[in-house]
Amino acid sequence: MPRFEPKNPDFRATTMAVFDAQPAMRTLGITIARLEPGEIELAMGYRAELTQQHGFVHAGIITAGLDNACGMAAFTLMPKGAGILTVEFKTNLLAPAKGERFVFRAGVVKPGRTITVCEARAFAVQADAESLIATMTGTLMALAGS
Repeated sequence: MPRFEPKNPDFRATTMAVFDAQPAMRTLGITIARLEPGEIELAMGYRAELTQQHGFVHAGIITAGLDNACGMAAFTLMPKGAGILTVEFKTNLLAPAKGERFVFRAGVVKPGRTITVCEARAFAVQADAESLIATMTGTLMALAGS
């Protein structure tokens, strides 16, 4: 991933505050594991109540983690006072979501004043081995004065 300069010198605290203000992420147990300008890694433990009928974590949960990772990666490059909103995403589900925990890594591909494009990958972690389970390409829109 390319290196980016954040427009908001306080991007780290601002991004953490926006992430922490999302009840959905708390409900899913998703947390920030790593945060850099234009990049983020989120983590989530396995919970049976997040599974579908075969015991795999539901695709909607994995998609929510990927979407949020894209949004927060894009948000790290927004100016102070801006907000972020997903306008489109494409998800490829590559393998069943089976693991002890899950990692969602996203990075900005092309930042813009209004539109930013990101890519994300979801991994299932079993013991210490990671397995790629899904990818996402997301388009996000900056919201001025949010």
